[in-house]
Amino acid sequence: MQMGSKMTDVSQSSATRSSDSIDVHAHFVPDFYADALRGAGHEKPDGMPAIPSWDVDGALKTMDLLGVRTALLSVSSPGVHFGDDARARQLARRVNEEGRRLVLAHPDRFGLFASLPLPDMAGALDEAAYALDELRADGIILETNAHGLYLGDPRLEPLYAELNRRKAVILVHPTSPACDCCARLKGVFPAPAFEFMFETTRSITDMVVAGVLARHPDLRIIVPHAGAALPVLLDRIELMSSLFMPGTSPVPSMRQAMKTLHFDVAGSPVPVLLSALLDVADPAKIHYGSDYPFTPAAGCDLLLRRLEGAERVTPALRRAILRDNALALFPRLREGGAD
Repeated sequence: MQMGSKMTDVSQSSATRSSDSIDVHAHFVPDFYADALRGAGHEKPDGMPAIPSWDVDGALKTMDLLGVRTALLSVSSPGVHFGDDARARQLARRVNEEGRRLVLAHPDRFGLFASLPLPDMAGALDEAAYALDELRADGIILETNAHGLYLGDPRLEPLYAELNRRKAVILVHPTSPACDCCARLKGVFPAPAFEFMFETTRSITDMVVAGVLARHPDLRIIVPHAGAALPVLLDRIELMSSLFMPGTSPVPSMRQAMKTLHFDVAGSPVPVLLSALLDVADPAKIHYGSDYPFTPAAGCDLLLRRLEGAERVTPALRRAILRDNALALFPRLREGGAD
């Protein structure tokens, strides 16, 4: 890899960017969390080559490179629950308190989506209250499944009810499927290559068809990676739901849900997927996401340049995606600084 020349290009390309973007899909990997991953057998999480290194200085430099004023940090897949409820509660508390420490140390640069120890529901409810009340987290991150607990599962109702009462923002993040589909393909492709996209499509569809959005209309839910396959499959999902869900009236509309849901554009959605998303989503609910450090800085720059140059992204829409839409969703960022 000719990383030196790529980084030169990165520096040149970022010279004319403004520095007021907001990144809703950025991760942090504290050393203690990386150690916990290794201890749980996740040295190569979701089939990735390694756990990415992360530190504050590197994150801030990458944010400056990308023109990002504030990055909302979250823990990526596989989350914090590795099989033991008590340890999951401890790890969730530790990463959330570390996230809050980073926000306080850099109040205009970082925000936080707090992690929950799902599928431990009691622990999740306790941690959500602590994170939102005491740590002043900007929202909650949920994996697409927690040991097989997908987002439409009735067991999540108490959590949704509490988060709906608070009008909370939920960032959904894909993780590996709850069961293996093809061992050979799993050995060839890491899960983020395409399983993550199927996971997001599966779990958000489950959430919509199960009526979660209808029962909890004050939830603000961010779907990652430009909605994965949802923009191109929503008509089929809607048709099949109406045909094969007897007794459900009315059948929740996936097309209507696409106007309600928020989306980030982390990954590589330009030009095809973003174009499809713009056909079915509310442009005022589309947000920038880098996926750093799981996407290296040079890759983040390349993907941002593609977004900046996308044919359907007008200057007004680009500013909305990069900044204005997030300011509407997170009013505290208008003033800068931590609560």
